[in-house]
Parts: sequence; C-alpha cells; structure tokens
Amino acid sequence: MARIKILVTGGAGFIGGNFVQYMVNKYPQYDIYNLDLLTYAGDLTKHRDIENNDNYHFVKVDIANREQIITLFEKVKFDYVAHFAAESHVDRSITDPEIFVRTNVLGTQVLLDAARKVGVKKFVHVSTDEVYGELDFDPTTFFTEETPLQPNSPYSASKASSDLLVRAYHETYGLPINITRCSNNYGPFHFPEKLIPLTISRILNDEKVPVYGDGKNIRDWLHVLDHCAAIDLVLHEGISGEVYNVGGHNERTNLEVVKTIINTLGKSEDLIEFVTDRLGHDKRYAIDPTKLEKLGWKPTFTFETGIAQTISWYLDNKWWWEQIISGEYQQYFKKQYSIIAD
Repeated sequence: MARIKILVTGGAGFIGGNFVQYMVNKYPQYDIYNLDLLTYAGDLTKHRDIENNDNYHFVKVDIANREQIITLFEKVKFDYVAHFAAESHVDRSITDPEIFVRTNVLGTQVLLDAARKVGVKKFVHVSTDEVYGELDFDPTTFFTEETPLQPNSPYSASKASSDLLVRAYHETYGLPINITRCSNNYGPFHFPEKLIPLTISRILNDEKVPVYGDGKNIRDWLHVLDHCAAIDLVLHEGISGEVYNVGGHNERTNLEVVKTIINTLGKSEDLIEFVTDRLGHDKRYAIDPTKLEKLGWKPTFTFETGIAQTISWYLDNKWWWEQIISGEYQQYFKKQYSIIAD
C-alpha cells in the first residue's frame, strides 16, 4: 500500500513548523515533506528532534518558482497540501508590500496550478482572521465564515487575495480545497518580532517592551498546538470547498497580554513603553469557531494555561531565540521601534 504524502509549505516557520512536528510524530505512516525557502523567519533548528525520522523530508524551494514547484509535484505526487508559507508580519508589509504580493498571491497560484496538475486529494489553505478587517469593541460581535472580506493592511489584503484564488480554483476547476482562518497564534518557536515572544525576550533582558498606541487593541489568542489539531481535522474531515474559522475564545488587549507576561516573570510594569501606533491598526479580532466545533474540534488550552506553557518554553529554550535576536533582527528592531533608546 502506497504511503500518503503530505506537503507542508512554510514548514520552517512558526505555525507550519509546529504542524510539521505534529504530523511527523502523530502519523509515522505518512511521509511529511517540509517545503520552505528559509527566509528571515525560516529556521530548521526547530526540527532537530525529527530531522532523522524516516517520514520527514525537507525541500528548499521558492513557492513562486513555477518550474521548480511543478517539477517537485510531478516527481513526488503529493496526496495532500497544507499551505502555510506566507509573508506574515504586518509591520513588514507596510514597509515593503511587494514581497507580500509575490509570495502570498503569486506563490499560492503556482501551488494551486501544481496541485491541480497532479490531482491532489485536498489543498488546505491556511489563512487569517485579518482578512475580515476589524470588529468594534462590542463583545457580542464575532467573525463568522460569512463575514465579508475587508482587509486593512497590505499583509491581510495579500492573504484575502490568495483566499479568493483558492476558492476560484475549487469553483472553476473542481480542485478539492479548504480554507482555514485563524486568530492570533502563540506558543513554542514563535518568531521574536511578534508580540508575545518579543515581550518575553525583552523582559528577560530587562529591556523596554514597545506597545503600540494605548495598548487597547484586542486579539483572540489561539495556542499553536490547538491550531495544528484543527488543521489536521480539516485536512482529513473538512467538506471540500468549505471555509473553517479557528479561534481560541481567548480575547485580551495587547496591554493585558504584556502585563500578564511581566507579572508572571516577576518584573516591573515600568518596562512598558508606549510607541506610535501602527498604520491601519485594527481595533479587535474575535472568531466564532462554531462551524469547526461541529466538525469535532475544541481548543484544549485556555489563555492562562497556554501563556504559562509558552513562557516556560522560552525560559527553557533560550538557545533557540537568542541566536535569532542578534544580527539582522536587531537592525530591523531598531528601525521599527526607533522611539526606544538603545
């Protein structure tokens, strides 16, 4: 019996990397292919515990390189694709939108062509709640799968564009697809420029923590391992053509998140430094995951248990993030948060 072959794009990044480990360990009978270009946020050291597993394979390819992608698909004949690969940092999209269009839109279109060419059984496109735009602060309002797409940043616009391409390939060509839209993820191996790992790493070094605006912007936090379980379920059980929202029911303001980390680590809130707000900063994201819950998924982490686990992981794995916050990343940080003195 032929082994099932699953391609995970962006498997050296944060969410994709956790998904690769999840799938390699849960399904030894599957061959898991990790495709990544290894740009600034791509890192293979996170996979050192699985890199010698017989069912793990790494391929370095640019998803926007049509010739190489088509050749790879024709050679391996993937059964399933879980598409995580994307430029994802909002601040970087404001500085340089073009790379987001190339990777997130053109790259997705190339993958769709390749998937259609070899006849994959399912193409799961991992998107974001940011494509819906923003909600007001009314706690009774939530994003559903029927919420119109109204992206407000170059990043979310590029993701919305790729979502529509994936839908179009299903409607036009009959390609079996699912689209998932998740709330903000956190957990192990989160790249240090994102809010939670940025806060942890800077507090541990007794450095100022930048908080945009007044810190009252609200996000719904989802532990990455809960997200991995959701993608696994959608890959195997999702109804073709359907969109599934993945949310943690853990709404917190950015300031609440930062203060929780500071207090957990026994540091002073004097480390908080408010900085000029991000351009087009959405007020609130909140997801209604009822449709996915009916499929059989429930989050296992509360924010309290998840943030405690995440902080402990960063304390135990300084080897990983300390190597990242040196060099080029420090140059980016100084440019992005120039209000903070050296």
